[in-house]
Amino acid sequence: MGEIEQRPTPGSRLGAPENSGISTLEHGQKPPPTPSGKLMSIKIQMLDDTQEAFEVPQRAPGKVLLDAVCNHLNLVEGDYFGLEFPDHKKITVWLDLLKPIVKQIRRPKHVVVKFVVKFFPPDHTQLQEELTRYLFALQVKQDLAQGRLACNDNSAALLISHIVQSEIGDFDEASDREHLAKNKYIPQQDALEDKIVEFHHNHIGQTPAESDFQLLEIARKLEMYGVRLHPAKDREGTKINLAVANTGILVFQGFTKINAFNWAKVRKLSFKRKRFLIKLRPDVNSSYQDTLEFLMASRDFCKSFWKICVEHHAFFRLFEEPKPKPKPVLFSRGSSFRFSGRTQKQVLDYVKEGGHKKVQFERKHSKIHSIRSLATQPSEPNSEVPKQAQQSGSLTLGEGSEPPGGQSCLQGGDLTTASAEVAERQRGPGPSRSPAGSAKGDGASGAAAEEDEELVKDRPQQSRPRPPQPSTGSLTGSPHLSELSINSQGGTAPTNAILSPNLSPDTKQASPLVSPLLNDQAGPRAEDEDDGRRKRFPTDKAYFIAKEVSTTERTYLKDLEVITSWFQSTVSKEDSMPESLKSLIFPNFEPLHKFHTNFLKEIEQRLALWEGRSNAHIRGDYQRIGDVMLKNIQGMKQLAAHLWKHSEALEALETGIRGSRRLESLCRDFELQKVCYLPLNTFLLRPLHRLMHYKQVLERLCKHYPPSHSDFRDCRAALAEITEMVAQLHGTMIKMENFQKLHELKKDLIGVDNLVIPGREFIRLGSLSKLSGKGLQQRMFFLFNDVLLYTSRGLTASNQFKVHGQLPLYGMTMEESEEEWGVPHCLTLRGQRQSIVVAASSRPEMDKWVEDIQMAIDLAEKSSGPAPEFLASSPPDNKSPEEAAGDQESEDDLSASRTSLERQAPHRGNTMVHVCWHRNTSVSMVDFSVAVENQLSGNLLRKFKNSNGWQKLWVVFTNFCLFFYKSHQDNHPLASLPLLGYSLTIPSESEDIHKDYVFKLHFKSHVYYFRAESEYTFERWMEVIRSATSSASRAHALSHKESHVY
Repeated sequence: MGEIEQRPTPGSRLGAPENSGISTLEHGQKPPPTPSGKLMSIKIQMLDDTQEAFEVPQRAPGKVLLDAVCNHLNLVEGDYFGLEFPDHKKITVWLDLLKPIVKQIRRPKHVVVKFVVKFFPPDHTQLQEELTRYLFALQVKQDLAQGRLACNDNSAALLISHIVQSEIGDFDEASDREHLAKNKYIPQQDALEDKIVEFHHNHIGQTPAESDFQLLEIARKLEMYGVRLHPAKDREGTKINLAVANTGILVFQGFTKINAFNWAKVRKLSFKRKRFLIKLRPDVNSSYQDTLEFLMASRDFCKSFWKICVEHHAFFRLFEEPKPKPKPVLFSRGSSFRFSGRTQKQVLDYVKEGGHKKVQFERKHSKIHSIRSLATQPSEPNSEVPKQAQQSGSLTLGEGSEPPGGQSCLQGGDLTTASAEVAERQRGPGPSRSPAGSAKGDGASGAAAEEDEELVKDRPQQSRPRPPQPSTGSLTGSPHLSELSINSQGGTAPTNAILSPNLSPDTKQASPLVSPLLNDQAGPRAEDEDDGRRKRFPTDKAYFIAKEVSTTERTYLKDLEVITSWFQSTVSKEDSMPESLKSLIFPNFEPLHKFHTNFLKEIEQRLALWEGRSNAHIRGDYQRIGDVMLKNIQGMKQLAAHLWKHSEALEALETGIRGSRRLESLCRDFELQKVCYLPLNTFLLRPLHRLMHYKQVLERLCKHYPPSHSDFRDCRAALAEITEMVAQLHGTMIKMENFQKLHELKKDLIGVDNLVIPGREFIRLGSLSKLSGKGLQQRMFFLFNDVLLYTSRGLTASNQFKVHGQLPLYGMTMEESEEEWGVPHCLTLRGQRQSIVVAASSRPEMDKWVEDIQMAIDLAEKSSGPAPEFLASSPPDNKSPEEAAGDQESEDDLSASRTSLERQAPHRGNTMVHVCWHRNTSVSMVDFSVAVENQLSGNLLRKFKNSNGWQKLWVVFTNFCLFFYKSHQDNHPLASLPLLGYSLTIPSESEDIHKDYVFKLHFKSHVYYFRAESEYTFERWMEVIRSATSSASRAHALSHKESHVY
């Protein structure tokens, strides 16, 4: 038995270029020379069903033929494709790129080799070229016709409607029906004809390129997309089908996926005769045995499938082509097969570097020629097609990278088995780029540890009909602060586009991030154009204050739509929420949405006049905002009855969730959608928070204007009105913020029976090291006004924190003990039943804990007595050595546990608790309250440390985090950047940032530059970001609120 083991070098783990021997087609390297000799002709069937003959030398390897086909097509991204043919046993196999063609195709004159898609990336936006997407669209068309792409009628009709749009152009019913009569796209097409025509009517104006993009957007969400089934049996003899995808190995029963083995879970793949073996990494949470065995029809079938698995693993998971093993001197151990060609990362990097010309290509059925261009992508109002170049590969983000220590030392196997190790090369730390296929598939999730860059949100999402289009933007997808799908465009999709309900758990997830907007290679804006545009703005500070009202109002409307449109649409499809709860939530949000839609229009009309008027004698009429603010704040007072209901709605929703598993499941699934980028209950409090923002804006306007200014009087009157409303609702707001935070923490903790009880206040959470017999161990501490909990991150797929113990604050004492234990920043906490020693990461961090713990002890002493028990049995911290060892979980263990083969609760890997854990810091309720006040949104230009151009992004700051969008019309963020632990500075002269209004964010090796449009917006971004990167003082807390408890 031979093994192909891919041992990473330090350079390869960091993504360093390396000469990989054969077929690494990087710049400056040449492919192996083509052998001379007698030529043979081989017929190739293209994806558009045409046939071409190619003459190649008989002794040429398969790669020569594939390169000839790609050159004939002018195809840059040819590595996604392959050549398949029936061998002498009539088994369809892939042409081996390293072996001579003549040894594989025995009778070339009688064989037609098919050029088809071999590697289906997780997201079609990773395909940079229009020609590549066109060929993928042809593959989808072919799979539909052959019945391989199984889907429901709605999905099939929608797919065909895009194909028809691509082939014959805009809707014309007579032409449509004539075309459908002549072309059969699916076996039972006649029954779908009316639906196809109806859907096609929605695509008017779409170019063929845009239709391809939409076709792939729908197809990639289908369970059978890119799946080629291989018949097999399990150990019990049950008939199943095996398949391989970018995420790993899939198991189907018929067309239903019943299991998935992600690459991060697979330690080794091998075959022995006709038995296919999958060896899994150890997983304490999995009921699966170490090695799984499947029986295939013959050894040839088994070996063929094993080869495909090896190739898929290498293409999607490795940085570069694996090197060939040296030939043995005496004996060969098994198969010497290995993947040959560029990996996906190398393809993405090569295309990103550019250098190839724009080439015309012909679409077989289309009247329109397409020009392939990296600089111009298809775009139109009714599509989600990118409007600028998809110029780069994906970002290797924290949660998408493999865990340190994930490389296993694999042992050799049985000599009679042909096997290949699937020991994968580690992804490098930090912001290096790599193929994106694995934010979920690799099993790594959660807030990136120290190397965490931008947390990209890529949550599983249920397929469901689109809700009615909200008034202020388009509809796209769905989730909440972590791995992110990249449908960044602001256009609307057809509201009647219903996708297959049979999506699998793995394919229901959105794709990893490969948007040009989060990549330093995306087309930078012209600096002169940008500077000129800025100079045309009014220079008055009041204009920028008014503009802040407009930008934040856009974000506020989007937040309202999360409830009024997205959540309401989800609730209406399932009978999970009681009518009484529906009538309490939605009728109290819809009037607000309608009111603020009109409010936003008035503000934007005023800003347009402010920017465009030049006549001096009437300029004063429009260069003001106070009258608009006063009018609308007076209108808001009429909606006060709805605002009072929001706290009641929040309490009723949490009560309903507690009493109904179906409602709990519905809300949990909704939080996984991309539109729900914050906890659901946070959106219910947004109207209360917004009142404080208006108050702050009006305070700034009143401070800016002299009393004699024409706008001062209206601003002061509006300030008085909003101050009155805030004062009335302030107590409710503080109470609800605490209530919301307790419920949010409850989701992050395992082993807590009664966290949310009347009278309990949350004070601080954060990471401290606990001193035990085994040394310092990281623990997560949660401080309330009556008890201190300490936890460790549990080995569960949900990524929650397991409570290890609790210390009631009643009767507790605290003393510094650095000298006693010899540990810096050390404290001893002595409770009535237990004492623990903890250490903070720094002196300032220790001072925060000392201040808050002392305050909490004082509050507990004034209360009625000891706290109630949290746990059914509060375990002391004297565990057995085995249990204690389990606490020191490795990142590899955590990664494995997150990809347990059983369906488990959705992970909570990017909540504030996890950010604090990874950044080794803490955050208090005071910080949360300040963060509520400091919210901001608007356009910023962003630049990476080693890039040249500036990228324009719509940025929203909330909840200690920057959320990045392509434009304000997008429904969900492309990515997010948690700011806890980051430093905020001004670039130094040595950094060569010769622009105004630039600030710098950095954490360890991660550096970002952001550029504002004016001095005022620069100061505002600095102010709000500083509030997230440095904790507020307790003095601010006491001035901010009096004690309100739930």
